[in-house]
Amino acid sequence: MEPGAITPSGGGDHFAVFTPYYRHWVARNTRGLLKPPERISVPPIASDGLPSPDQLCSGQPSPHLPRGGETAGRRLFGDWLAGPIGDYEQAHDDLAADGTSRLSPYLHFGCISPTGALRAATKSATAGGDAFIRQLAWRDFHHQVLAARPEVATTDYRTRHDHWRCDDTAAQAWRDGRTGYPIVDAGMRQLQREGWMHNRARLITASFLTKTLYLDWRLGARHFFDLLVDADVANNQLNWQWVAGTGTDTRPNRVLNPLRQAERYDPNGDYVRRYLPELQDIPGPAVHQPWKLDRRHRARLDYPDPIIDLRDGADYFRTARDKNR
Repeated sequence: MEPGAITPSGGGDHFAVFTPYYRHWVARNTRGLLKPPERISVPPIASDGLPSPDQLCSGQPSPHLPRGGETAGRRLFGDWLAGPIGDYEQAHDDLAADGTSRLSPYLHFGCISPTGALRAATKSATAGGDAFIRQLAWRDFHHQVLAARPEVATTDYRTRHDHWRCDDTAAQAWRDGRTGYPIVDAGMRQLQREGWMHNRARLITASFLTKTLYLDWRLGARHFFDLLVDADVANNQLNWQWVAGTGTDTRPNRVLNPLRQAERYDPNGDYVRRYLPELQDIPGPAVHQPWKLDRRHRARLDYPDPIIDLRDGADYFRTARDKNR
């Protein structure tokens, strides 16, 4: 749905809350697919070969980036439609199961059509298909917000008058996946390795940066934009603002406790062990709190103690927000 195609009946140039937008989006989204052209005429223009990655940007690429292109995207989507989409509603938050579609890079680069994805998911006639369609709507929701308010790429959509902390050491520990909280660090290591991160891990890591460390959401958005192969301005910046409580979230002061998130979405610790090799020998859910191991065991781990007490971080955040009201 193009930005501005649907607007609130009571006035305004965009929807500020997702749920009413989604109701209108579902009712109006009936656009069909265009037929492929029978012939494409390409002018005889000589050109150089495609540039290599190191000619486009500095730094090292993530070693396990997904394979690009329309063929890879269509194959991935076809395999997902053949079965896993049916479990998406229950599995999309399960970190270890990795039950998401992983289609976001292909949607971002136009390798697959969002309209085609919508049509195919609708035909699946499953609860998982409906849940996936809702995620497609979130993409359009963020684009219509950004189109109406382009300044929110760098400024708060709804300011909370935050005076963010400056702590370069803590920020670097977060980037490196060395905060001492395995569920946070696993997400950040997945980002480094794959140029992609599970959607639930994105929420956990973003909440930890903004609500526990109380560091500026723009710092996190910039790091994600550097590494995420699916990053675009609308979805990256506005998802970060949603978590930071400066965007469209109707509960701006919610804090995601990483230990509770780990207990709920990685109960046996399989996701953590997948991305933190230094913790692979810790069995079961104990991997989420390595600081509780006996001293001898801890001494053998190349893993830091927590850089902050969760209660202290949450208290600091709530106190800071209260002062700024």
